[in-house]
Amino acid sequence: MTAFKNTFSSLSCSRRAAWLGFAATIAVGSVAILGASSSFAQHKSGPAEVSVDELMKPGDLPDLTLGPADAKVTVVEYASMTCPHCAHFENDVFDSFKKKYIDTGKVRFVFREFPLDNLAAAVSMLARCAGTDKAFPLIQTFYQKQPDWAFVQGNPVPHLFDIAKQAGFTQESFDKCLTDQKLLDQITAERKRASETFGVNATPTFFINGKRLQEAPTLEDFDKIIEPLLAEKK
Repeated sequence: MTAFKNTFSSLSCSRRAAWLGFAATIAVGSVAILGASSSFAQHKSGPAEVSVDELMKPGDLPDLTLGPADAKVTVVEYASMTCPHCAHFENDVFDSFKKKYIDTGKVRFVFREFPLDNLAAAVSMLARCAGTDKAFPLIQTFYQKQPDWAFVQGNPVPHLFDIAKQAGFTQESFDKCLTDQKLLDQITAERKRASETFGVNATPTFFINGKRLQEAPTLEDFDKIIEPLLAEKK
């Protein structure tokens, strides 16, 4: 049984349905994943603010971070690799956000996985398996090429492998990564904690020093929250 199939036993019926997406499972060798879906997009509101101490508690899966650990502002993003709004943020907003806030040492940025389907989970696993130095560049590449693999007819696995090869994956390391049950369990646990503890129910969801900013924010939306926080006296 593959890593992806094993995850369903730990999900409630409603969440299992959301993870299933398309009814047909696409299998290649020992790798079985499911087609992309946005069916998990719930619209009930989570809390407007959460505890920063609770939000930043280390989990079993190390955070992917950019920027200084002692920055005055911490931005946490929960994202799904198959989410078009997440791709829009990465492709159209993130570079300006990074130059203005991360590169200047004003913000620590934390990326956390919140896969909406098994295909998103597979891509998150590949980013993790690429290694810390290659994780963010690979995430960026997958978002830039999202139309080439997330919404294609037929088997998406060859498209994933074509992109993963750019980060040094071989067929062997690619297959090994996608059948890593421990890694899938870690990503699933992170997603479950985000949902149950912080009320994350859609992607992207951002927390800026614990304050929620959801869906598809612009740089100006970030400015409205971050600038007053930077102006506060320590």
